[in-house]
Amino acid sequence: MTDDTAGRRLAEAIRARVAPPGFPDREFPVTRYGARGDGRTDCTAAFRRAIADCHRAGGGHVTVTAGTYATGAVHLLSNVDLHLESGATLAFSRDPAAYLPVVLSRFQGVECYNYSAFVYAHGQENIAVTGSGTLDGQADETHWWPWSGQEEFGWRPGVREQEDDWPALWRQAERGVPVEERVYGDGFRFRPNFIETYHCRNVLIEGVTIVRSPMWEIHPVLCRNVLVQDVTIDSPGPNNDGIDPESCRDVVIRRCDIYAGDDCIAIKSGREADGRRVNVPSENILIEDCDLRHRYGAITLGSDMTGGVRGVVALNCRIGGPGLYFGLYIKTNSVRGGFAENIHLDGITVSHLTKEFLTCDFHRGEGDTGGYPPRVGGIDVRNVTVDSARRALLARGYAHAPISGLHLTDCTFAGIAEADRLEHVLGLVRENVRLP
Repeated sequence: MTDDTAGRRLAEAIRARVAPPGFPDREFPVTRYGARGDGRTDCTAAFRRAIADCHRAGGGHVTVTAGTYATGAVHLLSNVDLHLESGATLAFSRDPAAYLPVVLSRFQGVECYNYSAFVYAHGQENIAVTGSGTLDGQADETHWWPWSGQEEFGWRPGVREQEDDWPALWRQAERGVPVEERVYGDGFRFRPNFIETYHCRNVLIEGVTIVRSPMWEIHPVLCRNVLVQDVTIDSPGPNNDGIDPESCRDVVIRRCDIYAGDDCIAIKSGREADGRRVNVPSENILIEDCDLRHRYGAITLGSDMTGGVRGVVALNCRIGGPGLYFGLYIKTNSVRGGFAENIHLDGITVSHLTKEFLTCDFHRGEGDTGGYPPRVGGIDVRNVTVDSARRALLARGYAHAPISGLHLTDCTFAGIAEADRLEHVLGLVRENVRLP
């Protein structure tokens, strides 16, 4: 018998540590600094001044009243809550120059200097984006999305796209070129993320709606104590992951509704040589009471997981839709390496998946061509109901590095089209699992 309380005990421990930052009861309305919610006036400087004044005063709330505020990059500082009131929309510029100068970022798991995220913070403490307003990235088939190289999203042959630039960054990382020399941004095609907090502590993203992002929506990197709750994401563009904690510790993602153009929640920890250089795992991450509805993995570990992932709990989530592929999707191989351990899913309801409820296939992508065999084990799945999927399980390890310790308890799978596909899996346990 497996321990039926381990996941919930880990969840309680994470909840006890993760708390929202507090802010002084001071308001700094952006309209006081010249911002106008007319959808035309460039409010970038007004946001910058309001945030700077709030920070210098010891913190508080930079408030945005109803209206549409045109802006470029917004950079948060310690002890500042950017608060969008009902009816407030931040409409982010489509001009790439509005996100210069470049800032420290990660692009596909590799550190570099790139366009600023639309909302960005580096090395700050006690920061927040809250309220019931909307963050609109204004990306579409004519702006930002064509850089993906996907014709579905506006790219056309002969137009420069991110895969034209990616090999140069990858080679720099493999050769150990200092991060300060990996400068991209202007003239390159690495799309910025929407919200990125880098090396920050005590981060809160709450209540807002995010639409039309260039790329990933919420991307905390190397952060501690992160709370994302009651957020709505509706952005089905290319590589539009919903929430991607990367090399973070103590994260809670709660009551979020995610309709994304890629993985809904993807837990990451750096990629290949750069992931081994930084070598910081993602750990102690709780996902609870979320709706995950589109497109690839509902809950994904990887594929940039070279630094490893441990201590993940997903509780009482609703998964599924006609465009969603996987429930739990673990992506790695002997090129990426890393590990995934102490993973718990409990109380998951799945309506419809195009592919497997759980997929972990080491042979995906580059196959077994690297020197860093991954370690995947200690995966506990219980109280799961699946109405429709291609398979319950697709798990393919290597003969020299099998997947181990996969336990399913009190699970019901209906509408399964094909039998499980299992290769080099050790210690698979099924207790009270019902299949058609």
